[in-house]
Amino acid sequence: MNEQALLGLADDELVLGWRDSEWTGIAPMLEEDVAFSSIAQNEIGHARAVYTLLSDDPDALAFDRKLEDYRCAPLVELHLLEWAHTIARRWLYEVADEIRITALKDDPEPAVAGLAAKIDREEAYHRMHAEMWHDRLRTEPRFQAAVEELWPYALGVLPAELRGELVTRVGLGEVEAIDRGTHTEELAPLWEEMTMVRRSAPAGAQW
Repeated sequence: MNEQALLGLADDELVLGWRDSEWTGIAPMLEEDVAFSSIAQNEIGHARAVYTLLSDDPDALAFDRKLEDYRCAPLVELHLLEWAHTIARRWLYEVADEIRITALKDDPEPAVAGLAAKIDREEAYHRMHAEMWHDRLRTEPRFQAAVEELWPYALGVLPAELRGELVTRVGLGEVEAIDRGTHTEELAPLWEEMTMVRRSAPAGAQW
């Protein structure tokens, strides 16, 4: 079990869940308020499941680390309150995440493989949602430009050995990836928001 890879997966799901939740109440149509809220809850639930696999205290692992200790990919950190970019990220992330989860289903550790299989089943709705919007917007110039802009970030979701499949499925050329390990400036305000309550409570507080 590669704990750093699993931590990256959990951090991706947590941070993207928070980003998706930002569309609640302002999505361009009512059904997308519901859809993004549901997807955000699922992503955070998956994050918790992976944190639980890694620690006896998943909440501490999720919220008590320093900013620089998070392993999330820069793609999920971006504050994208523009629909074309948000859908481009959702589609690119879901394609990359499916490749990653599929690989984890073959992990020699049964607990990892089992959790990956469970997440894979639950992600089916997310992929359908992303593909629906991709099919709707794929010929729109703003969406095409957003996909190309975010493409280096999308490659950075995956380790180098899995990127070839992403290149094939997305249909764009391989470029220099914006890898995990460094953070965008947009993560810091989100980290402040995510950890605010935990940091304000007395040490040892019980929730």
